[in-house]
Parts: sequence; C-alpha cells; structure tokens
Amino acid sequence: MKRIHDLLSPYRGLPREIYIIFFARIVNAMGAFVWPMMTLLLTKKIGLSTTEAGFWLAVSGVMTIPASLIGGKLTDTIGRRTVILLCEGTAVLLFGACAFVPPSMPMVYLLMSAGVFFGMAEPAHNSLIADLTTPENRDGAYSLSYLGFNIGFAIGPLIGGLLFENHLRWFFLGDFITGFIAVLMVFFFVGETIHKTYEDSETVHTGQEARETGSILKILIRRPLLIWFALFALGYNFVYAQWGFLLPMHMEAVNPGLGANLYGKLAALNGLVVIIFTPLITKGFQDSRNISKIVLGGIAYVIGFGMLGFVDTLPAFAVSCVIFTLGEIIVTISFMPFLANHTPASHRGRMNAVLPILMGLGFTFGPLITGTLIPLTGIQGAWKIVGVVAIVATISMQVLDQVEHKSSEAQKKAEEIA
Repeated sequence: MKRIHDLLSPYRGLPREIYIIFFARIVNAMGAFVWPMMTLLLTKKIGLSTTEAGFWLAVSGVMTIPASLIGGKLTDTIGRRTVILLCEGTAVLLFGACAFVPPSMPMVYLLMSAGVFFGMAEPAHNSLIADLTTPENRDGAYSLSYLGFNIGFAIGPLIGGLLFENHLRWFFLGDFITGFIAVLMVFFFVGETIHKTYEDSETVHTGQEARETGSILKILIRRPLLIWFALFALGYNFVYAQWGFLLPMHMEAVNPGLGANLYGKLAALNGLVVIIFTPLITKGFQDSRNISKIVLGGIAYVIGFGMLGFVDTLPAFAVSCVIFTLGEIIVTISFMPFLANHTPASHRGRMNAVLPILMGLGFTFGPLITGTLIPLTGIQGAWKIVGVVAIVATISMQVLDQVEHKSSEAQKKAEEIA
C-alpha cells in the first residue's frame, strides 16, 4: 500500500478543478471514435485515395492554424472556460450532424469544421491547467489530464472499431453524446481562471512566468529557446502523426478487411499501456528536466516507429505499439509543463496557440508527405523515412537540452555571486 501511495503522490493535493478535468477527459475519450479512424473513414467509407486522404487531413490541419491563433487570443481576453464551452460545444454539435449525413464530401467538410473549433478550444484547456497549478505540481496535473484521456481512449477506439463497418450513425452519435457530457461537466464544475493571471502571487510575478507586456512575437524573440524547442518538437509530431495515418493503412494492407477492427484493438493496447505506465513514469522521472525526458521519449519513437519499416506481423505491431507508447507518455507529460514553466502568465493563451501551431505542422504535413511517399516507396519504405526523421529530431532535442542546462547553471552561478 505504501508503494501505491508513493506512486500516486504526484496526483495528490491538486486543485479540485484538475480532478473534474480528469473525469471529463475520461468521458470525452470514451467516445473518441472519429479521430482515430479518420484515415479509414476517408479511404474506406468516402472512397478517397491515400494521397487524397493525406491532402484533406493536411488541409484540416492548416485550417486549425488561424483557429488556434483566434482561440489563443480569446483565451487571454474573454477567458479559458468561456472559450472551452463555446468552441468545444460547437464542435460536438458538428459531430452529431455527421450522424445524419451519408459518407461524402459534405461529411468531410463537417469534420474539418469540427476540427477547427476543437483547435480553438485547445489553448484554453492548456492555459486552464497552467492557471490552476504551480511549477511544483504542474507535471502531475498535466500527467493526470493525459491519463484521464487515455483511460477513456482504452475503451473508445475499441468500440469505434466495432461500430465503424456497419453502424456509422452510432459511430458519430457516440462521440457526440460523450463530448456533450464532458462540456456539461466543465459548465457546472469548473470556474473561470483568467483572473489568476493578475493575482499578486509569487508564482505569477517571478521568474519565467512573470507577466510581460507586448505582442506574442516580442515575447518569443526574448525567449529563443521556445522557438527551437517548437521546431524540434515538429519532428516528433511528424513521426507520431503516423500512428493515426500510416499505421492503420499498414494494418489494412496486411489484413484486408480487418484493418479498422485490429487498429481499434491496437488503440486499446495503447490506452492500456498509458494507464499502467503513466503513474510509474511520472513518479520515476519527477526530478528530471523536461527536455531530458523528451529525449528519452524520442529514442522510444526511433525504435517503436522505425521497426515498422522492417516488420509487418501482428505481434510486431503490438510490440511497436508498446514501445512508442512509452515514448508518447514521456513526451506528452513533459511538453506542456515545459511550455507553461517558460511562458509569462499574461500570454499563456497565445503561447499555447502559437507554439503548438509550429509543433503541430508535423501533424499537419505528416500525412500529406507520407501519403505522397507510399506510391513511391511502399508503406515500409515510408516507415524507414519516418525512423530517420525521429533520429534527427531526437539528436536535435539532446543538443537543446545541453544548451538549456548550461544556460541554467550559468544563471544560477550569476545569482549566487549577486
């Protein structure tokens, strides 16, 4: 019991709202049928080619860029909770509308619109958690939010895989119902937090989180470390984007007619690994620097995704999934705390829009690039290229970690002398 108590220590003593967000994430992810199956939805149900599917996924990603910028600005002006309720509520309604539209291009447009509104809400979610936490408990809070999503995600895609072939209407309605419940939980149990960025507290007004004036561009110029971090993270996201694009096509190619069902089971395995190992990794690496942890996650990406360029059996898919999921855990629970700890409280919404846009270009163009490569290299050839990208991104992040560490040590020495 003591070991379990110690293992859960990063999650104890968090603000009440963090636990509400945790349960809302579980509910929302239990109905996460659509996004994990998007590639198969575009190709098998709507009839697009792999290149066309990659194009429309890229277009959808590009559309989220202005949406995220608008959402970030609104987050810093009208409030986090307000943006979540308005934007996420609209996205959920659009999912519901898809249940009554036949598989066609209008369905694609509805899904792309839903993606835009979800993109507008994302800066508000990340800013909300940052407002409610301090650097001391922030890793645990983001980890708990991530864990909540994956508890639900261990169930959602599995059900979605069963509904996909013959019950497409319920495929969309399930996502609508759970998403609506999650929005209601925020409405009733989570208050607005933007006022916390003005409070005269040590957390807000000292160090990297001190309020600043000026545009987001000026803030980034003063903090080039964040720009380099986002550029290298772009490579990580390019690699991870293949989990939802290249991998389901690979499974369908190896197992014709069973790709959606098997991918749903693999997604459930992904969620199970996250549930088991997120507390272990959070506790085990709680004293490590965030970028150092991200480097370890990159190594897991190199092995987990890169091996798919050489194997194509079901056991190999499962092994790959376990390895890259361990990397996913390390990377995900480290990304947002790093950004929050290096962002002025006055610019959280905008920073949580601009940098994820830059990092998200990997998600945006990943499907487009690999979708174009497949006819030239084959699926396994595309995986080899993905592995090379993972190697480059990981080495680059390691160099950045060393630079940041030296800079931090030099700053500490200067403060001691002063």
